[in-house]
Parts: sequence; structure tokens; C-alpha cells
Amino acid sequence: MKLLFVSNLFPDEAQPWRGLDNSTLLHHLADHWEIRVLAIRSTLPWQRLTWRPRTADAALQPRYLPSLYVPKFGSRWNHRLMAGALRTPMREIRREFAFDVVLGSWIFPDCCALAELSPELAFPFVAIAQGSDVHQYLRVPARRRIILDRLPRARAIVTRSGELARLLIEAGLPAERTRPIYNGIDFACFKPGDSLAARRELGLPENGRVILFVGNFYDIKNPGLLVEAHARLCADPDLSDCRLVLIGGGPLADALQQNAAHLGTSDRVVFVGRKDAPAVARYMQAADVLALPSRNEGVPNVILEAFACGLPVVASRIGGIPEVHNAAELGRLFAEGNLDALTEALRSVLQTPPARDRICAHAQQFSWERTTTAYDKLLRQAVS
Repeated sequence: MKLLFVSNLFPDEAQPWRGLDNSTLLHHLADHWEIRVLAIRSTLPWQRLTWRPRTADAALQPRYLPSLYVPKFGSRWNHRLMAGALRTPMREIRREFAFDVVLGSWIFPDCCALAELSPELAFPFVAIAQGSDVHQYLRVPARRRIILDRLPRARAIVTRSGELARLLIEAGLPAERTRPIYNGIDFACFKPGDSLAARRELGLPENGRVILFVGNFYDIKNPGLLVEAHARLCADPDLSDCRLVLIGGGPLADALQQNAAHLGTSDRVVFVGRKDAPAVARYMQAADVLALPSRNEGVPNVILEAFACGLPVVASRIGGIPEVHNAAELGRLFAEGNLDALTEALRSVLQTPPARDRICAHAQQFSWERTTTAYDKLLRQAVS
């Protein structure tokens, strides 16, 4: 059977981290489906950009499609603008690749654009709600109205956590259409390793504690709170050699560096930029704890990947995180935005580390095989 994937969340050569979980899902589904990809790129009218796929994604034959996007004031029209950009390419693809079903990711404008086209072009589609698209967009009245009006046209709405499903149902979407499915873990990549060897390889001190952050430097991820908590830990004589390693990038990078300088911890805060999955796994093997102080989340893959490496996690008690981080032996959860609580949670885990073998055992339930089976069944139901 033939599947067309449509979303702005798909990697390219310049942004190999973008929508990486979607790419991974598609590669696993490729054992069951013939797949093509329309990767949308929001652009402004005067921009003339080109995109190239990663070598790893060449088999999916991704086609990158520019779509006009009006920032801030375009909530009432962006799904229609995207539908206009998709209409002709989807007709062209259908002539050469008669897809049976469309899988879309990111509920607005991407999946709402598919909902605009679904009756006209007569295709069934399944929508994926990622996390931030639910938490943020349901609070914007114009987007909320469009989501609640258009998204019921999907045969099913996949959520990356049960909490996301609850929010969508509470907002008014039909409960029978929502299907929570957790992402999987690449156990060949994310696994326990020799911590000392990893630190030597990465140029990290062999002694002392290492706190790891992996994510975008956006306000919703709240990395600034972690920089402040780390500074407090460094003031403790028993933890003064504690290092904070931040993997990622984004608009807050300069502010984070300036804050570390202001707090006097620049020599113990390490910015390593964005990294591919094997490099992230190596840092996880070297670290003592992963910290995720986000304001909103679904179920971040990075938490599941840390568990697979045997790495304890300190995270905000928000979204779907408590669904997978459900025992003290996995680390600690803290009240979102509470600096004192974050600091004490990190102190507790660093001074009394949980057993890594139990964390690894917990991670085994989150396999890509299990995830792929659930998606395959749902997509076939959507066709029938």
C-alpha cells in the first residue's frame, strides 16, 4: 500500500534534526508501505530557497515545497495558504504515485491544510499532534476554532501522549478519533556505555558531575532556568566541579551564555551545538543526569533515549512526561518553573544516583517495532 507523508517537520541537509522522529517513523513503516514525502517549508514571498534531503532519506524521495506563511497575523489564513501550495503537487504526485492514505504531522497549519483538501481530492488522512502545536495553538482563539472545525475530518488523530489526547478531547475533538502512540527508541544507538571512555572522547573532565540538556534554545524549553539551577549547585562545595553541557541551538543562545557569565559559571557551562543521534547518545553515556525544565511538552523522545542509556532524568511535571517518567528510580520530577525544586531535584539525583540497570529495563517497552505496528494498524483502518 502507498503512503504520502506531508509536514513541515521533516529533515533536510541543512536541518538534519528537524522532525527527526517523523523520519525515523517513516523508515520503520517502509517495511510495510511504499512511502513518498512532501516536506513543506514556510517562506516569505521574496525568499527563493532550495532544500536538499539527507542521504539517509533519499529512499523516501522527499519533495520540498515552499508555502507562503504569514507570521503572527496569519492565523485565519495560513492553513488555506498551505492548502493552496499543496493542491497541485498532491495532484501531480497522485498521477504517478496513487497513494492510499496521507499522514500529516503538526495540527496547524499542516493538518488543517490537509483537511481543506481532503474532500476536494478525496483522500483519507491521519493527523499527528506533536505537542507544542496542541499546548500553544489551542490558546489562540482563531487557530483553536479552525483546529476544532477542520481536524475532525481526519480518520484518526495520533497524539504522542495520553495527556495530549485529553487536551484535544477536552477542547471538543471526538474521543473515538484520538489514538495516543508513543514514539520508539533506536536501541542500536541509545544504549549504556563506558562513561569514563565517553568523557575522554568528548573532552569532559573524568571526575565531577555532568548535567546534560538536549533541545532547542527556545523559551518553551526554558534552558535559562537550568543555567540558574546549575549556578546554585556550583555554590555547593560538594558540587562545585559540576559541569552543565547543553546540546542544541536557537535564539536564546547568546542570552544563555551571557547569563552564565553573569553568574560566574562560564567555565563550567559547555555549549556544544546541535548533534546527531550517535553524538547525543555518547553525551548521554558520559553524563550523570539529563535535565529538561520545559514549560510545555508531549513526551519528548530525548527522555526515552536517556532511559535507554541508563541515564536518570530530572524534568518538569508537565504534559505527558509523568506517563513515562513514573517512578522515583528514573530520576525526579519537579514543579514547572520552580527554581528551588529543580535545584534540589538535581542535587538529589547527583548525590544519590538511581540504579542504571533499572532505568534501562524501563526503557525496553518503548520500541520502534511496537510503535510501527500501532501506526500500521491505524493507517490500514483509515484506508478501509
